[in-house]
Amino acid sequence: MPTPWTYRQATREWQAFLSDAREALALDSDNTTFTAVEGVLRAFRRRLTPQQAVDFAQVLPSVLRALFVADWRLDEGPCPAGTRADWTAEAQALRPHHNLTPDHCVAAIALALRKAVRQADLDRVLAALPPFAAEFWATPGIDPATLGPRIV
Repeated sequence: MPTPWTYRQATREWQAFLSDAREALALDSDNTTFTAVEGVLRAFRRRLTPQQAVDFAQVLPSVLRALFVADWRLDEGPCPAGTRADWTAEAQALRPHHNLTPDHCVAAIALALRKAVRQADLDRVLAALPPFAAEFWATPGIDPATLGPRIV
């Protein structure tokens, strides 16, 4: 089998995702964007079992997959689904002295993620996760034709 695309093109995929996230977040730097992305991914991961999280990670590009599982404590069980306000507050609490994550961070990262992954793959895995997952990664009002990987 040839080397999967996501490993051969990891930097290109990551840079495209980070650019989309920075634009959607309306932030000025990759550093502040990185913190927002990491905070949103952690907020989502905290609500999944390890198997659910691994299933979700399988559809992510390689760098996002690594970020999604980084610093993960498996001994912390899933927390309640919560609301968008809860997810946002958690994302904004990561590195609080250096965090400029805006209030629309979950929607912005959802948009960037949906531009980085195959929609059919993401929708398939979300359908197998708890109901809140589809809401977490929803992009209402966005034309589906504008979504999907730019780097293929």
